[in-house]
Amino acid sequence: MRAIAYSETGPSSALRLVERDLPQPAAGEVRVRVVVSGVNPTDWKARAGASPGRSTPFDEVVPNQDGAGVVDAVGDGVTGFAEGDRVWVFLAAHQRPTGTAQEFTVLPASRLVHLPDAAGFDLGASLGVPAMTAHRALTVHEGGPSRLAPGALEGRTVLVAGGAGAVGHAAIQLARWAGARVITTVSSPEKSALATAAGAQHVVNYRTDDAARAIRAIAPDGVDQVVEVSPARNAALNAQVLANHGSVAVYATDGGGQMSLDVRHHFALNVRYQFLLLYTVGDAALAAAAEDVSAAVADGALPVGEEAGLPITRFPLERAAEAHDAVAAGTVGKVLIDVADEPTD
Repeated sequence: MRAIAYSETGPSSALRLVERDLPQPAAGEVRVRVVVSGVNPTDWKARAGASPGRSTPFDEVVPNQDGAGVVDAVGDGVTGFAEGDRVWVFLAAHQRPTGTAQEFTVLPASRLVHLPDAAGFDLGASLGVPAMTAHRALTVHEGGPSRLAPGALEGRTVLVAGGAGAVGHAAIQLARWAGARVITTVSSPEKSALATAAGAQHVVNYRTDDAARAIRAIAPDGVDQVVEVSPARNAALNAQVLANHGSVAVYATDGGGQMSLDVRHHFALNVRYQFLLLYTVGDAALAAAAEDVSAAVADGALPVGEEAGLPITRFPLERAAEAHDAVAAGTVGKVLIDVADEPTD
């Protein structure tokens, strides 16, 4: 089989196309024929490492955490999956050498989720890190809910920072599916159109508008939950728009790794800051996210593509390095790698 691999950290040129033997699933594992591999910022950052030339945790690493495809073989003891099942996968390369940038990947059955027949492989490969991160960000508010379903966020106002990004896009869709009123901030008219297509009822351009004033005009009592991509840059804005007992779920450090807070102001509002990282969030939270995201997919609540607010840029497997560079350069939407042709039966 063909695979993309690297054996030390570095620029995208560290990625090389190689031929490898077909891997065999061990007990509790499943082999998936990958159709589409999804690329996230975490993938290129793991490949780049802290500096070039550092050794990888395994002799050779195949990148990319997310993907979608068809079950090809199952190991001993696996239940719930059979050859031919359509699936999406998450955290394929977490503490393992076998990501999704290859024609076949082997991973624990716990990291597979059934993909409905009505959902395409592009959608499946776009879930994983973005949708599960968005799920976690929407379920850490004081008083819950801890799970998402239609009506779970009824009566809540959710502010999604950076609504045109992959996590922001999924957060908008999941929050709307769960019944929330959604406000999002963007930086351009083009991104405003994407966030609106994703389902946001209110879009604020923070470069041209007085964002705090605009958000308060929409939500005079403040916003209940913030899904935050840039805590340092947005700390002052969040302080101005949070409701009493409001929460800020932080999943990234865009705009700086240090932030300052007015402690007394946040005391008065009983504000909760919740930081989250998918890799260490725990098996129970991952399982809950996979189940709820799967339900949203089945309801048709998580479409992808430009018409749904998430443009797709695609590359063939042999150009995986360009795909990593596209994500690192901030390509709007979702970057996907076509690994194999879609099955015809």
